[in-house]
This record gives sequence, C-alpha cells and structure tokens, in this order.
Amino acid sequence: MGIPRANSVAEASADSVTGADLHLDLANRRGRADLVNALHESIRTGRLTPGTRLPSSRQLAKDLGIARNTVADAFGQLVAEGWLTARQGSGTVVADRILPRSEVPKPHPTPETQRFRYDLTPGSPDVSTFPRSEWLAAARRALPAAPNDAFGYGDPRGRVELRENLADYLARARGVRADPDRIVICSGYVQALNLLTDVLRLQGAQTMSVEEFGYDLHWDVIRSRGVEPKPVPVDEYGVRADLLEGRAALLTPAHQMPTGVPLAPDRRTKAVEWARETDAILIEDDYDGEFRYDRQPVGALQALDPERVVYTGTASKSLAPALRLAWMVLPEHLMDPVLEVKRTTDLLTATLDQLVLAEFIASGHYDRHVRRTRQHYRRRRDHLVELLAVRAPGVTVAGISAGLHVLLDVPGEAADMVARASRQGLLIASLDRYRFTPDPAARQALIVGYGTPPDHSYNGALDLLCQVLAV
Repeated sequence: MGIPRANSVAEASADSVTGADLHLDLANRRGRADLVNALHESIRTGRLTPGTRLPSSRQLAKDLGIARNTVADAFGQLVAEGWLTARQGSGTVVADRILPRSEVPKPHPTPETQRFRYDLTPGSPDVSTFPRSEWLAAARRALPAAPNDAFGYGDPRGRVELRENLADYLARARGVRADPDRIVICSGYVQALNLLTDVLRLQGAQTMSVEEFGYDLHWDVIRSRGVEPKPVPVDEYGVRADLLEGRAALLTPAHQMPTGVPLAPDRRTKAVEWARETDAILIEDDYDGEFRYDRQPVGALQALDPERVVYTGTASKSLAPALRLAWMVLPEHLMDPVLEVKRTTDLLTATLDQLVLAEFIASGHYDRHVRRTRQHYRRRRDHLVELLAVRAPGVTVAGISAGLHVLLDVPGEAADMVARASRQGLLIASLDRYRFTPDPAARQALIVGYGTPPDHSYNGALDLLCQVLAV
C-alpha cells in the first residue's frame, strides 16, 4: 500500500501541524533499516501505542534530517509488516496488534485497597457524589470571565476570587474570622502542614503537640520537617489541653479524628490560654466541619483568637480529594514567613481549579452540594446504626453525631476482626491503627468509614461487616 504524500503547498503546511511529536534516537545512523528498527522497537516496547498518528514523511524527514524517500520507504515496509496502517486522508498510524504473551506489559502494582471488594476505612468521601455537571457549569462561567493575569504567575496566596469567596463562606458557615488577605491557598492539607511546620522549625520549634489519635501521615510530615510530634492524651472531652507542650499543637477540635468527640468548651478556652501564655500556635484541622447531623455545628476554635490559631480546611471531604485544594487562615505574624516558604516550595497553587471553586461557591452550588451530601451521609449513618442494632447488638456505636465515620467498641480483639474482614474482602481499620503508640491491650474498637463506598456497594459492605462482627 502506498504512503500518502503531501503534493501541494497546502498539504505541506498541514504536515507541520499533524501527527504526534516523535523522538527516535538513530545514533547518527540515517539509513532506511536504522529507521525501521527504531520505529519497530518503539512500537514493540509500547512507547508508540496503537492508534498513535505519526508525523508525515515530509515532517519526520525534516525532524530527523534525512531524506524524505528514506522515511517513506521505512513507513512502507512497516505497513507491509502490519506495524503501521496508512490510508489516504488519514495519515499513518500505529496498527492495533495482539502482543505475544511474552510482550504483554506487566500491570503496574495496585494500591492495597484495590485487592478488596469493599472499603470501609475512614478518610474519604463518596467520590461518586462529586457534582460533575455543576462543576463543569462553573468552569464554563469562570474560565471565559477570568482576567488574562489569572493564567500567569500570580499571588502565592492564591487567586483573590477564591480567597474572597472563602472568607465569606468560612465566616458564615464555620464562624471563622477570616480576612481574604490572611488566607493562603495550598495544594492539599499535607502541603499546608508542611509549610506551617517548616516555618515553626525555622522559628526554633523542636516539638509539636499532637493528639494521641490521628493520622500517622500527619505525624510523618511533622517529623520530615525536623520537628518531633509529642502525643497528648484524648478522652471523652477531647484532647487534654492542660498537657499541651512545645511551640505548637495540631488539633481536631470540632470532631476529633478518629474518636469523634468535640473538644469541650473549657478545654477550648484552656488551649487558647496555653497558646497565649507560651507564645505558641494552635493548628486547627477542620477536616469535616460541614457534616453535622444530630447537634448544632461546633464553631471554629480560631474565632477565640485569630492571632493564636491557624485555621485549616480542605475540599477533600466536601467535594473530592482529587481537587487538591486546601486553605489556611493565618495570624498576621505568620503571613510573610509562610509565603516565603511557599514561594521557594511551589511558588503558587494551580490556578484554574481555584477560579472554578470560587465560582462554585459564589453561585451557591457549594452550599447546595454540602446540604445534599449531608443528607446522603446521614442516611448512610442511620442505616449503619439500625443494622448494627439488629445484627450486632453487642457492639457499642460512638461518634455518630458528625463526620463520615463511626467508632465501634467491640466485644473481642479488634485486630482479629480486621484480619478476618480482610480475608473476606472487606477493608476496615482498628482504633489502634490511629494511635500514636500502638497498644493492643487498650480500647478494642473499629473505625468504620461509611462515606467511602459508592451507593452500589454500600449494602454489600455493611452485610459483610455484620458477618465479621457476629462471629
């Protein structure tokens, strides 16, 4: 079969803008056989995938600095051998091929959770609820209206449109005393914690208080920046504020992760007093502040003293972790140090999703989405609690008034139940998994994240959970 050739000025011009950019290392060899071998190897190893449209013979000859006839002859040979296909008007593309067994690429290792039929671990929302249509509509409004400077290097604090809309929302919905100029947008909560810990270390911090229950990732982040996390006991009233130490404390006051208890009013006051008296900083992780069911929302600790409390929030639970958007409301004395560290870390957080989120909030879509998903998760929680009351009456359920997970006190070894569930394809976690210093002899409890599974698998996940608990 012949190779289509450009035979006019118009076709030659089109050649320069069609087909994929193609890197071929010919090692200074310019023969037809050399080109055939290079293309053959690129296709065989998967560098050129089926359906990839190659540059025209004219363009590839120009790119490689060889004769056009050499390229045309090489293409012709590979077409004849079935490696390429060529049709008039469609150009030359890599052919679909069934690879021999020895050539089938090995699959990439999959995350541990993909080995399980069901996932009831905490920490993730039901991502199937992401409001795709509303988000797309917000993008269609926000991007055409964005000023040209939004597409350049901008303010490391983040886009002013998002900071202004967040300030209004946080003040209204979470009681945060927020000035847009005091808000810094980050690429997820982990980056926010990295930046804050870096600044604290530069200011002389050697230790940071953390709740004895929490995410080991956050403790690892603190350690990675050269600061040692120090666990503080947590009881039914929240963290022991009288035992805080160091230059800072990382707290989840609205909904302790993972026990679910809110920080008692007297301890909130005590924590702020400690920060004032010791010139320390409280880092408030408001990771799921929007989701309250059976009681009034607990307002932000930051409102008690905006110069001693750094408020942090994220879109990961309310919308989706994939957005990688988080925010800090900073005391004035931390603004310049944080921005300096951010400037040398990533300069600025990706702008386009910031513009869309700003529009999403301003249009009311964010509030509507939160209300809708709040009801969604409340129904899930109610179903879980009702099912456990019938099928696992020996289990005590706690931490149910807020959030996306519950704590189950179990009559037996929690670790054994986690292992048994794993063998049956269910991923759950024990309370000990979230303890700073594991203690298998301590409280026997499971943490069940009812937000994680999509609707189609939720009932199956709960049925398997009840089977595990009933043994």
